[in-house]
Amino acid sequence: MTSSPPPTGADPAPPSAVESQLSSLIYDLTQNVQVAMDNMLKMINEIDQNSTGITDEIEKSKDSVLERKIHLEEEKDHFQKAAFTVLDMFNSRNVS
Repeated sequence: MTSSPPPTGADPAPPSAVESQLSSLIYDLTQNVQVAMDNMLKMINEIDQNSTGITDEIEKSKDSVLERKIHLEEEKDHFQKAAFTVLDMFNSRNVS
């Protein structure tokens, strides 16, 4: 069955009942907001931890790349010196 609206002269729910319902609604809403905020705080902390881990890995990678670059530059210098030595040897043979 469907309920019909109260007759026009009838009193709605007493004010104390309405206040109780509103208080209950506000309390439930407050609890839901608190749970949502707690969940967001947990996610923010997790994101922060992951961000720190990623930043650390990036720094390690930068250090590794820098070490590799230095090593490659040293190897390049050794090969250039060896090549110049060989060229000097050929040039001194051709001059003699």
